[in-house]
Amino acid sequence: MRRILAGFLVIAFLDACFTGRSPVVEKKTSVDQPTEQTFTNPIGKGADPWVIKYKGYYYTCYSSSGEKGRSGISVTKSPYLTKLGNAKIVWSSPESGWNEKNIWAPELHHIGKKWYIYYAGGKGAPSFINQRAGVLESVSEDPQGAYVDKGVIKTGTDDNDYVKTIWAIDMTVGKINKKWYAVWSGWEKNNTTDKTSQHLYIAKLLNPWTIDSERVKISSPDQNWETGGPLDLNEGPEFLQRNGKTFIIYSARESWTKEYRLGQLKLKGGSDPLKPESWEKKGPVFEGTDKVFGVGHASFTTSPDDKEWWIFYHTKNSTDHGWDRSICLQPFSWDNKGEPVFGRPLPAGTPIKKPSGERP
Repeated sequence: MRRILAGFLVIAFLDACFTGRSPVVEKKTSVDQPTEQTFTNPIGKGADPWVIKYKGYYYTCYSSSGEKGRSGISVTKSPYLTKLGNAKIVWSSPESGWNEKNIWAPELHHIGKKWYIYYAGGKGAPSFINQRAGVLESVSEDPQGAYVDKGVIKTGTDDNDYVKTIWAIDMTVGKINKKWYAVWSGWEKNNTTDKTSQHLYIAKLLNPWTIDSERVKISSPDQNWETGGPLDLNEGPEFLQRNGKTFIIYSARESWTKEYRLGQLKLKGGSDPLKPESWEKKGPVFEGTDKVFGVGHASFTTSPDDKEWWIFYHTKNSTDHGWDRSICLQPFSWDNKGEPVFGRPLPAGTPIKKPSGERP
């Protein structure tokens, strides 16, 4: 959940509390003339960063200010992983409807010949009890072109609900053994308070906007490193795949606290993704330090020459409760078992070698 200023880019994004969707603002540096061999974090201001590489460009996707003061979604394009690039508003929320407010954590995915943006939106009261998952479909093959709204996605059945489905945010999609699946953070049932624990669910997709199976809960905040705060959460799931192995890297604890961190689910080889016992939990796999706070909601990509893997994540700017956060980027490796090794988040200002193959 853009205004292009002369000389540099400033990308302004909405602040939605609860899960901490906050503004994202790129550093005031030109994307056209990077000259240093290193860069430093943060590379921007904001939260819930999403990046995808396609045909030599990196596209990021953010909640933003839309047209006529409404909420919106913008997509950036850049040849540099370390520079966000030019942004275009690709969709604005309707004046009324289930998705009129609180546009959170959009993700851009290329499926077939179209682009799809998965996002959370809501309606009405500011308590965020109406958040649901939706999807947009591109009109063309241009990820920065126009999109049409394909509607709310049915993430469970509730005949008494205003859109007949169950609370859901942070939807992502991935392909396992030639089949597409959706994973999201949701409630066990709809509630009258947003102080409700969140779990991770998976379901098979019939097409990019239609769930084709019953949802299956694959993770709850049940480990000691996932609990202990004001509200135990599992959210922000993202697929990470390499050499036939599938992982879901997700966020645990509360996004507004310094304890926000990443956990991991690993799909057992040859197992059915729709069975809870097919997933092995491990964590925390990436967490804050005495200098870096509230590490969470990451996405993943490779360097321009595909020789390196990079994690794109956000951190809190202080230990105070709240959603003042920044966007960071650093490389990670893989161990001899084929599992990701994220290491420790580097403090702001630490020189980091630029991604392999990133042109000057």
